[in-house]
Amino acid sequence: MSKKLYIGGLPYSTTQDGLKDAFSQAGEVESATIITDKMTGRSRGFGFVEMVNDEDAEKAIEMWNGKDFEGRKLTVNEARPMGDRPPRRTGGGFSRGGNSGGGRGGFGGGRRDEY
Repeated sequence: MSKKLYIGGLPYSTTQDGLKDAFSQAGEVESATIITDKMTGRSRGFGFVEMVNDEDAEKAIEMWNGKDFEGRKLTVNEARPMGDRPPRRTGGGFSRGGNSGGGRGGFGGGRRDEY
């Protein structure tokens, strides 16, 4: 049975073929995927490698985790299923200012001399 590995810390210049070639040193690679930004198409610096069997996957983890790859230190471990991640933080991460609730936005008012 194949095992999927998470690969973090990839150089942005790494190609899927380069990733597959590197991990094939540990055993047979079923697939290699680099995750890219949807808007720019640029690498996000991580990807996944699917090894054909568990033994090759363990060998790949031992061979590459914490090691230098094209000038960057890799993080390699068994990929977790999508459902096992902690929930993302909600709330947007920044505040829009001190006017919470029905404040006075709008056009500023000004003077009313004519009654």
